[in-house]
Amino acid sequence: MVTDDEYERMLRDFVCCESPSSDRHGLEAMAAVIEAEAASLGIAVTRCSEEGAPPELLLGPPEASVLLLGHLDTVHPLGSLERQPWRRDGDRCSGPGVLDMKAGLVIGLQVLAATAGVAMLITADEEVGSPTGRHSVERLARGRTAVLVLEPAAGGDLKVARKGVARLQVSCAGRAAHAGLEPERGANALVALARVIAFVEGLADQERSTTATPTLARAGTTSNTVPDTATLTVDLRAWTTAEIERLVSAVASFDPGVDGVTLSVSTSGTRPAFEASASASLAALALELAPSCGIEQLSTRAVGGGSDGNFTAAMGIATLDGLGGVGANPHGAEEWVSLSSLPRRAALISQLIAALDQAVR
Repeated sequence: MVTDDEYERMLRDFVCCESPSSDRHGLEAMAAVIEAEAASLGIAVTRCSEEGAPPELLLGPPEASVLLLGHLDTVHPLGSLERQPWRRDGDRCSGPGVLDMKAGLVIGLQVLAATAGVAMLITADEEVGSPTGRHSVERLARGRTAVLVLEPAAGGDLKVARKGVARLQVSCAGRAAHAGLEPERGANALVALARVIAFVEGLADQERSTTATPTLARAGTTSNTVPDTATLTVDLRAWTTAEIERLVSAVASFDPGVDGVTLSVSTSGTRPAFEASASASLAALALELAPSCGIEQLSTRAVGGGSDGNFTAAMGIATLDGLGGVGANPHGAEEWVSLSSLPRRAALISQLIAALDQAVR
């Protein structure tokens, strides 16, 4: 029987090892902490990252039918621990990354130590769109019975659907000229970009909860020069992959109508939609099992943000998200998790795995 003190000790150790997505040293340090913890619990660990890539770990038997998903990285920059030190106040534990997702990693390790038929993949770049992690997630999830994602709960609720995400980089290439002497000789990339921004805003559809948001823009070199380059980052989100594809196509084919300016569009950080059909059977089973795990009121909800579960759901693998800790303010200065939620979520995951194993037999 794992005590609350042991959950707290492990959670504190994880939080006090800062691991921002951009800090390779921190990610390597966090991977080493996980490896040491796994070894103490008798859990096998394999390094599965490609040469030169951030550290990725596969814990437990590689052939297991159920895969847990977690990530090492947090959004909190190096030094956040000085401003947001580890703290426990009753049942509430605080610190950078404590909820998203150091608590989820603690839960995952405890599940692996107590449960057969499960493995856990831990990637290092989920918070920045999984540019390298996506390949590992898709490769190692293939053929599994189910994928259970250790992202934090949504106010205690399981996450049964997530919007698809596409980040576009829009580049306008024009022609520079002196803004005072002969502006007519130029081709103003900034004017074209302004038209792109207006077009993107018009793609949003409130009824469908489709969002199209210009987020970052840059243009020009000096105040008296017609800008020959301009760039824009666009954040697109929708409940279906088909809707995301429609939005991307619309932006890519848009003509800003400025003579001499050409438009190019590239995508980054794209995640297909996690549609509710992928989680339906697992969610129903989890709701049935919850009371026996000390979780009296468990609900489900769809959320706008993406996770690595989007990839496995799009592959047609039964996927359930939001099985990590219960708390609030993920990514924020007051991020916290309920310590008592950790063993309950671990118990729920273990029972889910056992029920899935029994169903296969």
